Amino acid sequence: MTKPVLAIVGRPNVGKSTIFNRIVGERISIVEDIPGVTRDRIYSSAEWLTHDFNIIDTGGIDIGDEPFLEQIRQQAEIAIDEADVIVFLVNGREGVTSADEEVAKILYKAKKPVVLGVNKIDNPEMRQMIYDFYSLGFGEPFPISGSHGLGLGDLLDEAAKSFPNHEENQYDDDVIKFSLIGRPNVGKSSLVNAILGEDRVIVSNVAGTTRDAIDSQLKYNGDEYVIIDTAGMRKKGKVYETTEKYSVLRALRAIERSDVVLIVLDGEEGIIEQDKRIAGYAHEAGRAVIIVVNKWDAVEKDEKTMKKFEQNIRDHFQFLDYAPIVFLSALTKKRIHTLIPMVNIASENHMMRVETNVLNDVIMDAVAMNPTPTDKGRRLRIYYATQVAIKPPTFVVFVNDPELLHFSYERFLENRIRDAFGFEGTPIKIIARERK
Repeated sequence: MTKPVLAIVGRPNVGKSTIFNRIVGERISIVEDIPGVTRDRIYSSAEWLTHDFNIIDTGGIDIGDEPFLEQIRQQAEIAIDEADVIVFLVNGREGVTSADEEVAKILYKAKKPVVLGVNKIDNPEMRQMIYDFYSLGFGEPFPISGSHGLGLGDLLDEAAKSFPNHEENQYDDDVIKFSLIGRPNVGKSSLVNAILGEDRVIVSNVAGTTRDAIDSQLKYNGDEYVIIDTAGMRKKGKVYETTEKYSVLRALRAIERSDVVLIVLDGEEGIIEQDKRIAGYAHEAGRAVIIVVNKWDAVEKDEKTMKKFEQNIRDHFQFLDYAPIVFLSALTKKRIHTLIPMVNIASENHMMRVETNVLNDVIMDAVAMNPTPTDKGRRLRIYYATQVAIKPPTFVVFVNDPELLHFSYERFLENRIRDAFGFEGTPIKIIARERK
């Protein structure tokens, strides 16, 4: 079941990003601890009580040089396209402004549930400030404080009442679901057609042809697959063509439903920052990943071109060092036959289980090769490890103190596990726990 989407909409300086970070539960704009991923975040997963949902911060959608009110309008329209429920945020200290009224006019037409949040109500004495906002026509205003976290529970309770149940096509467990994600116009739809061997998806050189994720079923060598094609853009228009981050929003739902994610790059244009942003979401979601370089037929090549391009990918996507790279052309269908076998490998590795005794032999050999580190006179002790989950493979390492398992040594253990078992195409997770 796909998660519902909540969007935060409002004019600038009402605290959208502060509320976004509060709901998500961490400050996730700007800072990133995975090398090579830009974290100017406008989309994240969140939970409230029994509800899991995705959340959009439209304050992160930069429209460029558009006039002030036009920017607000375009940001709101993007959110309306994507959201199931909208939180309309206003500034309680400033009262109703003309910009608030403009946003309200847009939301009237949305035909989506709207919850009105009045921000910056930092203490009970300020509650009388909310009453002017009844004039916006969205029912009861909810007083909240982003800086203090007050009132968010009531706001989310109200929003959750309108969360839909996103039913989706149910497929058998042995059906491999893989999606194609990437910025607009890298050839995702053409690639789907090449894989299917028929024109199942409309292909156009105008970014934004594909409106929503489209499932195509495929049988190949007796195995069954579902291909999820998703566009970087939802409709034509300047805002969608100039807003690179919008392609992230289109990719997220496809990633959620996938076992394997194909990150499609344009061999002609090379790598841009948006490619890394989209790839970062697939990695964080724990999906198996294959990097696909399309339009390779259009690249002028010598015997070193592919090697150089591959190294360029490894430099830019250091966090995807486990992902295989496939060079192909959807137009000429050259090397298309290499793709499905690689999907199979990535999917199998994503589901791989390792026996505990074999895993511990590898861990102990690794420790013998490279003894555990010390910190302030205390040495990390690893007692044993076990695999606790698949999709992605997840290992718990029981230690004397989880704080002593530094990132560098965790990375070393991951590399030894990969050397022993492969795991090509899938991330793996290592969790340190204190042995009680």
